[in-house]
Amino acid sequence: MELRQIRYFLCVAEELSFTRAAEKLHMAQPPLSRQIQQLEAELGAQLFDRLGRSIRLTDAGKFFYDQTCHISARLEDIASDTRRIAEKRKKWFGIGFVPSTLYGFVPDFIRQVFALDPQVEIGLSELTTIQQFEALKSGRIDVGVGRILLDDPEITRLVLIEEPLVAVVPKGHPLTQLHKPRPEQLMGEALILYPAKPRPSYIDHVLGLFRRLGLEPRVALEANELQTAVGLVAAGLGITLVPGSVHRLHRDDIEYVRLNAPTFTSPIMMSWLSRNESPFLKEVIGLAKYHAMQYYATWQAEESGS
Repeated sequence: MELRQIRYFLCVAEELSFTRAAEKLHMAQPPLSRQIQQLEAELGAQLFDRLGRSIRLTDAGKFFYDQTCHISARLEDIASDTRRIAEKRKKWFGIGFVPSTLYGFVPDFIRQVFALDPQVEIGLSELTTIQQFEALKSGRIDVGVGRILLDDPEITRLVLIEEPLVAVVPKGHPLTQLHKPRPEQLMGEALILYPAKPRPSYIDHVLGLFRRLGLEPRVALEANELQTAVGLVAAGLGITLVPGSVHRLHRDDIEYVRLNAPTFTSPIMMSWLSRNESPFLKEVIGLAKYHAMQYYATWQAEESGS
C-alpha cells in the first residue's frame, strides 16, 4: 500500500466520483480507477459500491476512510512541523515515555524541558521501554523514560528513582485493615497484572519481586493498560500493584495500600545513546535528576508522617 494510493482513495471518497476526483488530482480517470482497484485487491476488501455512474462507500470503505483521514492529517502535521524546523533552523529533541511515569515527577520535568531553549523543538512519544530502545537507535527520540531495566551495549541507562509499589484493592477490602501488609499476606489474593504485551514488561518485573522471596502469586488476569487493571480491581476481580505515584489517580471504588516490602519498587530510568554527547541532552538529564530527587524527598516525608 502506497501513500499515493491513500491520497487517491481519499479524494474519490470525498468527491464520490472518479471523474471529479481525477480532475482534482490532475490525472486521467482510467489510471485512477486502476490505482483504487489495486488498493482494494491489496486490502482484500471492496471500498466502493459502483452504482452505474455513481459510487458510494461500502462499510469497509467508510472504516478505511475514517482511519486514513487521521493518518493524512497526521502526515500533514508532520510535514508542517518539518518545514517549520527547517525554516527556523530549530533543533529537534525527542522524548519517549512510559505512561505510568506521568503520575509522578515526569510531567514537571517535561514542562521544564520545554522551557529550556526556545530554539529546540520538543517531541513526545508514548513508548514502552523496549520501543524506546528501538527509537533511540533509529534516531526518532533522544531520550527515553521507562521502567524496565534492559541491557544494551549501545544505550546508557540511569535509574532516577526506585518508586515504592502499593497495592490497589477494592473499596473496603480486608487488606485496608492491615498496617502495611507484607508480600506473603497478598498470596491469598487474585493478582491482576499489566501490560500483557509486549514482553518483557512490568508484569515480569512484579512477578520477579515475588519470586525472589520464594513466593508464587496467583495471576488471575492480564490487562494491557494500567487503568484497565485498576478498573478490574474496582469490579472486584482481584488486586494489582502499581507505582506509588499512581495514588494520584482518584477513584471512589478502590483504595491504595502501602506495603511493608522494601524491595518492592519500580525504577524510573532514563536511557540515551551512549555516543550522544549533546549539551542539551546533558541539561535534560540534570533536570530529570533534580525532579526525581524532589519527588523522592516528598515521598520520604509522607512515609515518615504515616
